[in-house]
Amino acid sequence: MPSPASAASTAADRPQARHPRRWSRRKDARPGELLDAALDLFVDKGFAGTRLDDVAARAGVSKGTLYLYYANKEELLKAVVRANLVPLIDAFAGEIRGSDAPCAEQLRRFFRRWWEVVGATRYAGIAKLVVAESGNFPELARFFQEEVILPVMGVLGSIVARGIERGEFRTVDVEASVPLWMSPLVLRAIWEHSITPCCPPGFDVPIDRFLDTHLRYVLRSLSDEN
Repeated sequence: MPSPASAASTAADRPQARHPRRWSRRKDARPGELLDAALDLFVDKGFAGTRLDDVAARAGVSKGTLYLYYANKEELLKAVVRANLVPLIDAFAGEIRGSDAPCAEQLRRFFRRWWEVVGATRYAGIAKLVVAESGNFPELARFFQEEVILPVMGVLGSIVARGIERGEFRTVDVEASVPLWMSPLVLRAIWEHSITPCCPPGFDVPIDRFLDTHLRYVLRSLSDEN
């Protein structure tokens, strides 16, 4: 029988201490891995077509592990939105609040930045998902409106309101104008996730021309020359 000292020495020699740290890092990474997998599948397959089994498999975990973090598919999609889109909106708002640039330049930055971080990325696929499936999942549509649509329009509206207050823009109906100006961008983003892949090269006007033309129309509507 080994002596107590020998047993203690043998136990101390085992690399047990390394395992909890590696397991902890892996466990901490799981929510992000699940959200990345879910984002890819939601964009590719839509909400109804995404199965939690597939999300878990892509993330390399069991379905039971997924349920430790997210109670159902609805909560998983909400977590995807909150982890990816909501921080972008908060960053938008922070940039606008901290900017003293002319409001026309702020509008240009807003439209360009929105396209760079949302419209031209896989995040636009979430907007396509919500539009396509809002009739079957109205709660998700309401959630998306509250967490994404209204805050984005609030940022754009704040630029216009500031321009009116400074005398840089003429007075307009901000509440009615903002959704009118956002709609072409959202439609173009959804279009690129649905129609464009099925069409021949050159079907769409290049995005730089699209954004420049859109901005000119917006600024013209805000000009006293009208």
